[in-house]
Order: sequence, then C-alpha cells, then structure tokens
Amino acid sequence: MKQFRSLSRFASLLTAGTAFALLPLAARAADTATAPAKSGDVSVTGEVLDMACYLDHGAHGEKHAGCATKCIAGGLPVGLKSTDGTVYLLIGEHKSMNDTLAPYGGKTVTIKGKLVSRDGINLIENAELAQM
Repeated sequence: MKQFRSLSRFASLLTAGTAFALLPLAARAADTATAPAKSGDVSVTGEVLDMACYLDHGAHGEKHAGCATKCIAGGLPVGLKSTDGTVYLLIGEHKSMNDTLAPYGGKTVTIKGKLVSRDGINLIENAELAQM
C-alpha cells in the first residue's frame, strides 16, 4: 500500500512538472492567436450594412436600406457583407467612413483597402469607395 501511494505521488508530481514545463509554449500560442492576420490590399464587393441592426437582428437588404442609411448617417458602425457572406467592419484612413457610405446603405458597392482579421473580426482599414 505504501508503494502505491509513492507511485501515485510520483505520477502527480510528474504531471504537475510537465504542465509547468509546457506553460511557456501555451503562452506563446495564445500570443499568436491574438496577433492580427494581415493579408494585404483587397477589393471587396458587397452590401453596405449598418452593423448595429445587422448584428442585433440580422437586418439587411433593400427592405432595410432606409434604416441603414439613417443609422450610418447617425454614426453607428458601418460594415460590408461581401457576396460570399463574409462581413467586414469598415474604417477609413484614421477616420469614419459613415459620411461617405451613408447614401449607399443597403446597396452594393466595391471597397478597397487593407484586410486585417483578429479574434474572428474582419476589418478593412484605410478603406475607400472604389469608382462607381
């Protein structure tokens, strides 16, 4: 019985030691997971969304265009739902895109900029409206 307790204690110590030894690797993996993934310049075509209504209750499309225009003009976050269904938050070059995109709420446009993704959020930064 005494030998079993010693073996059990040894196994516990070995498990704890292994966990502590792997801690730096886990921390490095966590840092990598939150680092932004940049994939460079993109050009994306899709529907201009007001992110508040879209995220809250899935509102988009022609029926929601008037509301989207009002919400975007009022300063709520603006986004783009691409033709493949991916949703992007849109940020101009250190400024809001609301004034530029409010008239296009619920309409299809092409946006150019730099794609950045972090923690499941897609962003097009330095976004600009492509020639219409």
